[in-house]
Amino acid sequence: MEKTDQLLQYGKQVRAELSNILNFWSHHSVDHINGGFLGRVDHHNHPYPDAPKGSVMHARILWAYSAAYNFQRHDAYLELARRAYQYILGFFVDEQHGGIYWTADHLGNPLDTKKQVYANAFVIYALAEYYKATNDDDVKQQAIDLYNLLVEKSYDHEYTGYFEAYTHDWQPIADLRLSAKDANEQKSMNTHLHVLEAYVNLYTIWPDAGLKQQIISLLKNFSDHIIDNETGHLVLFFDEYWNRRSNIVSYGHDIEAAWLLLEAAEVIDDEQLITQFKGFAIHMADAALEGIDTAGGGLWYEYDSAHGGLVKEKHWWVQAEAMVGYLSAWQLTGEWKYAAISLKLWAYVQANIIDSERGEWVWGVYADGSLMAHEDKIGIWKCPYHNSRTCIEVYKRVLKQHIPA
Repeated sequence: MEKTDQLLQYGKQVRAELSNILNFWSHHSVDHINGGFLGRVDHHNHPYPDAPKGSVMHARILWAYSAAYNFQRHDAYLELARRAYQYILGFFVDEQHGGIYWTADHLGNPLDTKKQVYANAFVIYALAEYYKATNDDDVKQQAIDLYNLLVEKSYDHEYTGYFEAYTHDWQPIADLRLSAKDANEQKSMNTHLHVLEAYVNLYTIWPDAGLKQQIISLLKNFSDHIIDNETGHLVLFFDEYWNRRSNIVSYGHDIEAAWLLLEAAEVIDDEQLITQFKGFAIHMADAALEGIDTAGGGLWYEYDSAHGGLVKEKHWWVQAEAMVGYLSAWQLTGEWKYAAISLKLWAYVQANIIDSERGEWVWGVYADGSLMAHEDKIGIWKCPYHNSRTCIEVYKRVLKQHIPA
């Protein structure tokens, strides 16, 4: 098959897969009793109505259905976006101190009330996308207000960057971690990547000069501290002074950041930064190739020198981000080898990650190829964000741009 035909088929397949993903969530995630969306549905599609509900999950659902509506204009997508928006406003917003709670119980009562900057960023990201779908000025203002709050409460005016977390009333907190596997450090790559992602989406609806400077500052955080200029990998954790506190390599974050950072420079239309981050994008894509399983297909999870080296799990979100990242590398270089990697990753996803029997994408597979069946289909971290965004991004890149022969 000719290269152009392969890419055209790729685009058509991911467009169909977007519908499959969102149809699964439409049928299995809606909480018809307590509102919003169920906090947990397991690998076998068994619901847990009493499970806690996460603000990140609801924000990602809001983003996914808003983005899908903006892409395809299906009214059903807008209705589910509205459901997520209303639940966030009703149950995750702290009316007294401002900002977003981490979790609520199944009835909507505040559960973990800490202010994780990561979660607040995802709500900004989602509100900006929802505004594009609705043109509701209240939604836009809510995103702006939350942005202003993050700058006020969590921005490090001395050393730049954002601190990780606070108590419900924005006081220092002992446990800064997003999850149990994370290091308890003042600053992280992951939070900075998604604060940047949120600010960039906000900038597309509100091109404010101060916001632009925040985006530039975040890109400088990546170029000066977070990207290892020698290896091309990301450093994951830091103290408040930007001293490195981690040696773990996360292949999925490497390739996700490769295209997201360049997109940020392009959105603010800074030619110097565009040139700089084009170079980073290729360097990081090449660095992440260390995690490609050339024998079995797919991209491995991470390399942890302190705990046995290569972690040969293949998680759904890592494959999704790599599909976009390597397609982006092809667009930047014109080198087919990168597009070929993206196509191979999609073939791997089709064969091993998409649950053709029960729907959606599984969490992942172990080194021996067996399913991670104890992990959920729907949960605080398992959302229709990475894979739906990948479907939209791949489609746009291969079908809405000139495809070289």
